[in-house]
Amino acid sequence: MKKRYLVPNDYMADPSAHVWDGKLYIYPSHDWESGIPENDNGDHFNMKDYHVFSIEGDPMTAPVVDHGVILDTKDIPWHGRQLWDCDCAKGKDGKFYLYFPLKDQNDIFRMGVAIADRPEGPFIPEPDPIRGSYSIDQCVFEDGGKFYVYFGGLWGGQLQRYRDNKALESAILPEGDEPALCPKVTILSDDMKQFAQAPVDVKILNADGTPMKASDPHRFFEASWMHKYNGKYYYSYSTGDSHMLCYAVGDSPMGPFTYRGVILTPVVGWTTHHCIVEYEGKWWLFHHDCVPSGGKTWLRSLKVCELKYDENGDIVTIDGMD
Repeated sequence: MKKRYLVPNDYMADPSAHVWDGKLYIYPSHDWESGIPENDNGDHFNMKDYHVFSIEGDPMTAPVVDHGVILDTKDIPWHGRQLWDCDCAKGKDGKFYLYFPLKDQNDIFRMGVAIADRPEGPFIPEPDPIRGSYSIDQCVFEDGGKFYVYFGGLWGGQLQRYRDNKALESAILPEGDEPALCPKVTILSDDMKQFAQAPVDVKILNADGTPMKASDPHRFFEASWMHKYNGKYYYSYSTGDSHMLCYAVGDSPMGPFTYRGVILTPVVGWTTHHCIVEYEGKWWLFHHDCVPSGGKTWLRSLKVCELKYDENGDIVTIDGMD
């Protein structure tokens, strides 16, 4: 399948994309060579700012416009380090809300929000993180006038440090036949700046209705994304250490979701992180790999390719090595 690198002169990853005013706006994280040694906690992913890019026309051929830095760690009052994956939403007030994970000064991931009048920013951060927030990889999805926010990530994403929205004294990561840890979902308040209710589990079930096990290579690891197709809700995610993008389908944005298959097989590099968006009559998968950096897992490059469904509404699996 034909694919395109969108930002060949820089390292961008973890994209979220939205269509506003006839343009595609892409909000990726920004990799750079920080010199921090690689480890399982992801310390080498020491990103410190965000750019936003826009495309008007065919994503495979149209020019990609870099609107520059829209938010920098140093401008966030409560900042520590590691400005990881983000997402953006257009509120009912016409303003744009950027949701991002950042470690605070105690090295705990919290969720922040920054606000702009335009999709290309600049974004002004709120003085404090969202109350009750934790972990990483925010995805915001509007449906029926409500804004749902999905989040969570294992290992360096710190999800294993929490149960029932409370911090544990020691992290617990399920193993073997134990139920896998679930990502989280909640609804945003009317002002888009807080949670309107406590986060709950996004339940991913097998075809027989049983919870997915921790040992299943298709279980959730990180990188939540939500889109709607033919009236169904498609929750997609990365499996992390088994290196796939997978998806599950449900009848409500809150779930539960039944596992349906693999979107993208493993790519060159360790992480796979994505978004799915409809634009100009086609569906598109934005993701990343590490081919341009020679396989350096902390220097990832943004890609796009067309995504297709079969007659049953199943996503046609894409070969990550194409």
